[in-house]
Amino acid sequence: MWKQPWGYAEGWAISIGLFITGVILQMTTGKVDATLFRYPLNAIAGGVFLFFLIMVYAASRKAAVLQWFYSLTASITSLTAWMVLVIIMGLTRQVAPSATVTHGGLLSGLGFMQMTVSWPFMLLFLYFLSVLGLVTIRKISCFKWKDVPFILNHAGLFITLLAAILGNGDLQRLRMTVSQGEPEWRATDEAGEMQELPLAIELKSFTIDEYPPKLLIIDNADGKALPEKNPENILVESTPLSGNLLDWEIEVTDLLPMAACVPGKDTVNFVAFHSEGATTALYVTARNKASGVEKSGWVSCGSFMFPYVSLQLNEEVSLVMPEREPKRFASEVLVYTKEKEQAEALIEVNKPFSMSGWKIYQLSYDETKGKWSRLSIFELVKDPWLPLVYTGILMMLLGSVCLFILAPGNKPEQTVVNDIKTV
Repeated sequence: MWKQPWGYAEGWAISIGLFITGVILQMTTGKVDATLFRYPLNAIAGGVFLFFLIMVYAASRKAAVLQWFYSLTASITSLTAWMVLVIIMGLTRQVAPSATVTHGGLLSGLGFMQMTVSWPFMLLFLYFLSVLGLVTIRKISCFKWKDVPFILNHAGLFITLLAAILGNGDLQRLRMTVSQGEPEWRATDEAGEMQELPLAIELKSFTIDEYPPKLLIIDNADGKALPEKNPENILVESTPLSGNLLDWEIEVTDLLPMAACVPGKDTVNFVAFHSEGATTALYVTARNKASGVEKSGWVSCGSFMFPYVSLQLNEEVSLVMPEREPKRFASEVLVYTKEKEQAEALIEVNKPFSMSGWKIYQLSYDETKGKWSRLSIFELVKDPWLPLVYTGILMMLLGSVCLFILAPGNKPEQTVVNDIKTV
């Protein structure tokens, strides 16, 4: 071992050594503080790292030991070692890098619950990135047109990974709660600290589209839907409607999507109510197939103004309407900056709005008030290194296209014939 030429044994020894070094650093100094590498320090570090790789490649022409670091053996061992940690990260519950982990035992001590800021992950990542960079530099220095797909793929991957790790310190992910009609400039980070932003959001209106109401039967003792392992339900899109739940025949004769509860002396009644706080109510009749027992009455999911109402069928079970599930929710907002730029936008889930380098996502709302919510919760994300990441991904896509075009099977027929004759 450690005799030229190096092989897999040396590659695994380097990987294991870096992992052990990372564990020691993790246990003695704690996790890597990504916030220390913010612009311009991360940009300078990236430039120094690239210059270092170029110098190593230049020195490798005279030092045979350095040539191993852009060999196939080094590529396989470095990639495998790093991918092992990536797999562990996928199998382990991750905590936000800025949060403090107070549980997890050995997993927490090794940094596996905050993998991207752990020393073992960082050292093995830099090892793999160095090998990838040296392989790419070697191909570029001995440029041939047939190597274009290889260079694009490897250079694209190198740029993507380097930009992702360098941009980690500049990535901002904030949460902003905005009340209707009140512009908000402040947001909280993952640690709960308040920050003032260069842009503000004013909520003009909030809307929710809900799925139709549904009925199900629950156990009076524990409130669980029945059957326990596979609950049955009836979706009420219009009335009249009939269906079956367990051994009960259910008939829905009236649907009030906007209703108010009017309690009587012995009964509960619902009437149409087209105002804030309205709930949904169904008038149902339930007949037991075996005993013939019949129960009738209103069922409602309730709201912040009106109570939840169920229909007790017997001592064991009741008929209920769970809260209506949101199908779509969106916020109509006005976004403006301190430079007096402004824009109106409709923000909904998976349809963010971009302005001044920020992406604004619809995250949540006041769930206690449901569709009558007067506030929206947004997630604001800013990643200035994202264009560089996209550049790397585009290079890999172009490399794949070039690889397909230049593949031997895609050569013109005459060229193939000439190649055979040459051989």
